[in-house]
Amino acid sequence: MQHYDLVILGGGAAGFGAAIKANDLGARTALVNSGLPLGGTCVNVGCVPSKTLLWAAEVLHTARSHRIPGLELDVKRLDVAAIVRDELALVDRMRRDKYDAVLRELDHVRFINGAARFTGATTVDVNGETLASERFVIATGSTATVPPIPGLREAGFVTHIEALRLERLPKSVVVIGAGPLGLEFGQLLSRFGVRVTILQRRATIFPRTEPILAQRLTEILEREGVRVVTGVQVKRITQSDSLKRVTYEESGAASTVDAEEILLAAGKTANTASLQLGTARVAVDARQAIRVNGFLQTSAAHIYAAGDVTDAPARVEMTAGHEGTLAAQNALIGTEHGIDYDTVPYVVFTDPQLAGVGLTEEQQMERLGACACRTVSLEQVPKAMIVKRTEGLIKMAIHPQTERITGVHLLAPQAGDLVAQAMMLLRNQNAIDDVLDSLPMFPTLSEAIKLAALAFRRDISKVSCCV
Repeated sequence: MQHYDLVILGGGAAGFGAAIKANDLGARTALVNSGLPLGGTCVNVGCVPSKTLLWAAEVLHTARSHRIPGLELDVKRLDVAAIVRDELALVDRMRRDKYDAVLRELDHVRFINGAARFTGATTVDVNGETLASERFVIATGSTATVPPIPGLREAGFVTHIEALRLERLPKSVVVIGAGPLGLEFGQLLSRFGVRVTILQRRATIFPRTEPILAQRLTEILEREGVRVVTGVQVKRITQSDSLKRVTYEESGAASTVDAEEILLAAGKTANTASLQLGTARVAVDARQAIRVNGFLQTSAAHIYAAGDVTDAPARVEMTAGHEGTLAAQNALIGTEHGIDYDTVPYVVFTDPQLAGVGLTEEQQMERLGACACRTVSLEQVPKAMIVKRTEGLIKMAIHPQTERITGVHLLAPQAGDLVAQAMMLLRNQNAIDDVLDSLPMFPTLSEAIKLAALAFRRDISKVSCCV
């Protein structure tokens, strides 16, 4: 039996964050990983490969649809296999540089490749070896949810993992789910020439954002040729020759759509089934995600959890890494640090990107019973006019009494970069006058945030472009 100051289960963003912090604190640590290689979802089958493909699709689309008079670009070749090979090569390089090489520098961390299961409150079994510790961090991540749709498993499907490796694209795809994965893959596949239908159970795509932004993004996708159907229930799937037939119900009426492939993007399920958490008295919710308190402690006081395996509200990569860091620190030295999830941004890497931070109008109404909001079209932003990308919107919410900014939601090119500015406004509890006193560079898209703040004071259609 080997004794450690800390045992970490999972080698993704959250687990690695925990391992680096534990090493900084000089704690004798075991890092146990199974399933995906080191780096977990983000570098292997998530952010890095998907955004590589999305960028290729954006370049292709821009070349074909730039809307600049007098400029004609000829796209001579689309070799998806070559794009995928480049994507996978980048994944290998980043995994080596950012995980394998970093792990070798962690002098106090022992890496073990294997699946762990609790055999007691303070012990786990890995490959027949018992590891003992008074402190644990669980960061085993999540996997794609496979909904119980009759005929789905028989007909077959792909998840984002397989989709990232498709060197030959199908002619048609039905995407089940319209969260970040469904929207991103739906658009990039469409731009690569695939006929795409997105089926969404909820009444709108990506319910986390402002409805007006979700509706505008839906319109943009549909103009590009993506069919988006919301408010549906998928009833069954059948296979006929080379096609899969998806039967769904919309407003009480049955409809069907045929496609060569089905892409599942219906959420994720926490990887807890094999951990034997009951042995350690770690509670999970109905979705099998580990319940944690505000500082990432589970129902077992000596066990912490971080990342996608928990029931914490935000599920983005940088949150997982920071949660892992805090979980290790809290476990090892008894601090009670947590994350203010109201100030954690989200980004959907469609084109334009959908991003935001803080409360939506509906959320603020629920909390305060009142909201002051303004929505500004990118048609009012000079840089958007210059680059002919005026299809987006920005919506800002403020506290109706203090005028403190409580939420900023954007649909814009590079909204993922712009939302960092909004995040700091919320973290610093800035009011709109703080924004009005700022001087963003002209012409840049960052002016959109100042214009949204200015809209609370005056009609922005009647101001000069450098105000």
